Amino acid sequence: MSGCSTAPCRNSSQTTRVKAWAPAANRMEHLSRVPKNRIAVLIGKSGKTREMIEEACGGSLTIDSQSGDVSIAWDGEPDPIKRMKVPDVISAIGRGFSPERAVRLLEDDFFLRLYDIREWVGRQPNQTRRMRSRLIGTNGRIRTLIEEHTGCEISVYGSTVAVMGADEGLALAAPAIEGILGGSEHGTVLFGLEQDRKRQRLRSKNLETYADRSSSAPESFESMVPGFSEARERMAVDFEEE
Repeated sequence: MSGCSTAPCRNSSQTTRVKAWAPAANRMEHLSRVPKNRIAVLIGKSGKTREMIEEACGGSLTIDSQSGDVSIAWDGEPDPIKRMKVPDVISAIGRGFSPERAVRLLEDDFFLRLYDIREWVGRQPNQTRRMRSRLIGTNGRIRTLIEEHTGCEISVYGSTVAVMGADEGLALAAPAIEGILGGSEHGTVLFGLEQDRKRQRLRSKNLETYADRSSSAPESFESMVPGFSEARERMAVDFEEE
């Protein structure tokens, strides 16, 4: 699968070259914009990472090295799920995740959630740095604990917190991350996270128990009344003899 050059994609010669290998029936679709210092990560050595993403999503990427804009030309009719989720793959790479991890977002049950730290602390750089430190913790301890409790992966990059995981994990991580961003103490947040996880496990266990009961065959009246089956057989014999 072909890919685009790492040079700016806005000049006419490159636009013509892109259209040469892009399917004529498909137009370019803008996916996302990545920071300039993440463009090399998105492309990879000799374009290998870009090719891996193209193969996974079924399209050909165009990367503008001046603006960081990323677009795609689909190879034929795109898979609707991949078409919806591939912008998240690009965003995740742009927000600090490795491409190998980010491409998991193409799976049906794996999602991305972004938090803008500035919504809590404003646009003061020193406050943003302070909040990043609170979210990560000493030697990454706080971030690791949230990841272990939720099964999610967390990247704190610039003024953004990016979280990848299943729905259940994202639901657990949200109040913990928002609590820290809101100024809550680490101990309070982690205690609440542990309680939420216990409640989630209990609900899941109850649902599994209910499903097992619903799927099992109902007990017959004969099995519930000892001797009923034998008595019915004797009555049938007596009736035949009469």
